[in-house]
Amino acid sequence: MIMILLGQIAELVNGELVGDPQGVISGAGPLEKAVEGQITFAEKGLGLKRVAESKATAVIVPRGVSFPDVNLIQVDNPRLAFAQALLMIYPPPQPGEHLHPTAVIGDKCTIGKNVAIAAGVVLGDKVTVGDRVVLHPNVVIGNDVVIGADTLIYPNVSVLERCRIGCRVIIHAGTVIGSDGFGFVFDQGRYFKMPQVGIVQIDDDVEIGANNTIDRATMGKTWLKTGIKTDNLVHIAHNVTIGEHSVITGHVGIAGSTTIGRHAVIAGQAGIGGHLTLGNQVTVGPQCAVAQSVPDKQVVSSTTLAMPHGTWLRLQKVLPQLPDLYKKIKTLEKQVAQRRTKK
Repeated sequence: MIMILLGQIAELVNGELVGDPQGVISGAGPLEKAVEGQITFAEKGLGLKRVAESKATAVIVPRGVSFPDVNLIQVDNPRLAFAQALLMIYPPPQPGEHLHPTAVIGDKCTIGKNVAIAAGVVLGDKVTVGDRVVLHPNVVIGNDVVIGADTLIYPNVSVLERCRIGCRVIIHAGTVIGSDGFGFVFDQGRYFKMPQVGIVQIDDDVEIGANNTIDRATMGKTWLKTGIKTDNLVHIAHNVTIGEHSVITGHVGIAGSTTIGRHAVIAGQAGIGGHLTLGNQVTVGPQCAVAQSVPDKQVVSSTTLAMPHGTWLRLQKVLPQLPDLYKKIKTLEKQVAQRRTKK
C-alpha cells in the first residue's frame, strides 16, 4: 500500500494546503463515501455543501473555499488535481522489459528498450516498436507498422499493415486499427471491391476506447490528430480526419472522407454523414444525424436531422402541443368548409 503525505500531494497538484501537511493518504474515494486515510474532491454546488460532512482525511476544493477543521487542498481545477493525485496514489504498473516465450516476432523488427510483450502477441515483419511500449496478450501488429514510445495496447487489439501509432497512445481491448474501408463499385448487379491501399495514422497522446473500428484510407490516410479521445464502440470510416483534442463518445459513427476540426465534441450515438466538414469547436448532440457541414463553434442537436441548437430547444416546447394544435387546425378547416358551403 502506498502512503503519501498531504504536503506532497499539495505540491504535486500546485495547490495550497489548509491543514496538516503530515496527514497520511493511502487511498481515494467519492465525497460521500470516502473514509479516514482517503482523499476526495468537491468542485461546485451540492458537493461543496457536503464537504463538512465528509469523513475523508482531505478534500480538494476550489481556491478560496474554506471549512473549519477540514484538511483542504485549494486548487484552480479540483477535478484535474484529483486525477493527478490518483496517479500518485495508484501509480500504473511498470512491467519492465519482457518477452513472453509464446510471442511471435517477425523478420527485421526493431524493438526499443524496456518493451513488454505478453503471451500470444504477434508482430509481423519490419515492425518498429518504441521504448517502454506495453503489448498485452494476443495483440496482433501487421507488417511495417510503427508504434511510438510509451504506448500501451490492451488485449486482442489488431493494428494492421503499415499503420502509424504515435507516442503515449492508449488503445483499449478489442479495437481494430486499419481494417478495410467500406468501398465498393456497383456494376451489372454486383459489387466490386475497391482496394483500400491507404493507412491509419494516430498521432501522440490519443486514447482509443474498447472495440473501436478505425478504417484505413482508400488512398492516403485516415488521421486522428494529437490528443483525441474516443469512447467505446466508435466507428471511424476511411479517409476521415479528426482535429486535435476532440472527444468522440460511445456508439458514434463517422462516414468516409469527413473532416472534423479541433476541440470538437461528438456525443453518444451521433451519426456523421460522409464528405462533410465540421469546424473547430463544434458540438454534436446525442443521437444527432448530421447530414450537412457545420461551421466553427456551432452546437447542433436533434434526434432527427441536425439543426441549430437554439431551434431544437424551441422545438421541444412546441412538440408536446402538436396534438392540440392538430385538433385546432382540423376544427378550423371544418369551420371554413362549412362557411363556404353556406355561401
